[in-house]
Amino acid sequence: MRQSNGYIILFTVVLTVVCAGVLAGVFEGLKGQINEQEALDKKKQILSAVIDINGMKGKELDAKYTASIEAISVNSKGEILPDINAEDVNVMKMFKQKDVSLKVFPVFIYKNGDQKSYILPMYGNGLWDAVWAFVALDGDLNTIKGVSFGHKGETPGLGARITDKSIRDRFIGKQIFNADGTFGGVTFQKGEKIDYTDQSHKVDGLAGASMTTNGVNNMLNAYFQSYEPYFINTLAASAVKVKEPVKVDVTPVADSLSEVDSTPISDTLIQE
Repeated sequence: MRQSNGYIILFTVVLTVVCAGVLAGVFEGLKGQINEQEALDKKKQILSAVIDINGMKGKELDAKYTASIEAISVNSKGEILPDINAEDVNVMKMFKQKDVSLKVFPVFIYKNGDQKSYILPMYGNGLWDAVWAFVALDGDLNTIKGVSFGHKGETPGLGARITDKSIRDRFIGKQIFNADGTFGGVTFQKGEKIDYTDQSHKVDGLAGASMTTNGVNNMLNAYFQSYEPYFINTLAASAVKVKEPVKVDVTPVADSLSEVDSTPISDTLIQE
């Protein structure tokens, strides 16, 4: 039996509403699991910048993160923001924030005994879409210990290679600042298979992916300079302050043993 156009339209609308409702219900039901997986993936990227996490999954990865990572947030002046949870900061939104005074920069501090590494989230634009990174610095806040990169749509075999371990390893040991303390940056070079081992600020590039590497360079150096006030504050706070010794009056040594006072004296200085 042939149905009227009105019936067909009504049926289509009802079916669309029902399907949309079912999908919305499924999404809400899985929302908790989705959020957990996103949080776990972020922890994985953070840890992979500083340690080898091969074979580490789920609860083991989460436990390692909890035991070794301290998360803080800082502003553009390098001041710590105690009321802002670094794990809740949306780095993409902060990247798009035009007002520098409103920007928040997360810092993830990896602790291994007395040693610390500082992991910095970054976000930028590649050739086709977004690129991002987690860069780990040694305790000197100058030397790169490791990096992890991600991208949304770079070309496979070309710009997408930034996620390869062999490419990421090229950054290890590179330095942000020059010997005189001025900013030097870290930069992918044009071309590939060139040895920059003895050059602290140059990284062997990616053949055929100059637009992606330009985007990565812009991202890295912009964020390094944004974090610089925090580096300065942290290094100043951790500097060893030598206290002035407190001198204790002692009885002068007599010319003869008979003139020495019997009161004991110290021949050392007492430190505060």
